[in-house]
Amino acid sequence: MKQILGIILGLGMMLSAKAQTDSLSMEIDSGFLAHDSVVVKEKGNFWRNLKYDGLTIAGGTLNGFTQPARWNKDDFIVVGATAASLSLLYLADEEISDFFRKQEDDIPGAVKEFGWVFGRPEANYGFTSGVYLVGLITDNEKLRETGVILVTSSVIGGIAQQTMKTVVGRGRPHLEKGQNQFKLFKGGQDYGSFPSGHTMLSTTTIYALSKQFDNWWIKGGLYAVGMVTPVSRLWAGAHWFTDVALSLVMSVAIVEGVESYLNRNKKYGREVDDFGFRIDDDRKVKWNLTLGAGQIGLIGNF
Repeated sequence: MKQILGIILGLGMMLSAKAQTDSLSMEIDSGFLAHDSVVVKEKGNFWRNLKYDGLTIAGGTLNGFTQPARWNKDDFIVVGATAASLSLLYLADEEISDFFRKQEDDIPGAVKEFGWVFGRPEANYGFTSGVYLVGLITDNEKLRETGVILVTSSVIGGIAQQTMKTVVGRGRPHLEKGQNQFKLFKGGQDYGSFPSGHTMLSTTTIYALSKQFDNWWIKGGLYAVGMVTPVSRLWAGAHWFTDVALSLVMSVAIVEGVESYLNRNKKYGREVDDFGFRIDDDRKVKWNLTLGAGQIGLIGNF
């Protein structure tokens, strides 16, 4: 059994792995061996896994941007309800912004700094890539899959929010020009309010991580950490409430879409050939992240 110790959120997050023997837990790797009626995977190949994950990230990203073409009636209902809700919130944008900006002086500097740093592309992409690299180097398929979800979601969210910022060109609250200031197709620093890039990157990361756990105390803790960045953008007058609200909705939708793509195509839990392509095989090991006394473990069930 490989256990993953320490997924600690802050300005830095540390992940490590240690080996431990268990009669019901076996090491996850990449090629199959039969031993005493139990299917085990033998040590995997770094470059083979890297190629496979790269293809998966590319496929998941393409799927994310083409998904609207496959929306059904229920999807359009959700989009319509979201648009209607944002329209109502838009009417109160200035009042909500004034409220949050008045709270800024009472917020500890460390909290505001964390909110700013965690949503920055450099920090966010560094963390998501770090999670994936740990999984790749330790040949841990569950961490690799989590890393692929994180990286793919961040890429989709990053491209989407940057494009929308440029197209919409909404003025930020700190300009003191009101909620209806737009410079379409121009954007720029002062006119890049809609949507919130910090919120989208931080939320996709937190939401993707939270889905790896069944324990609601862990999920709640992650959600609490994840909300610091969105709220910090309101405190700073960098975004209107509707900018942040849309980013939250989009983040959840992006992560759900990426996970659905991986599950639909059964991307993990299968053997991979030397060219990085999946080999269909019904023999699987089901891996689950579990919470123990002072540690987070990865358990394989056969």
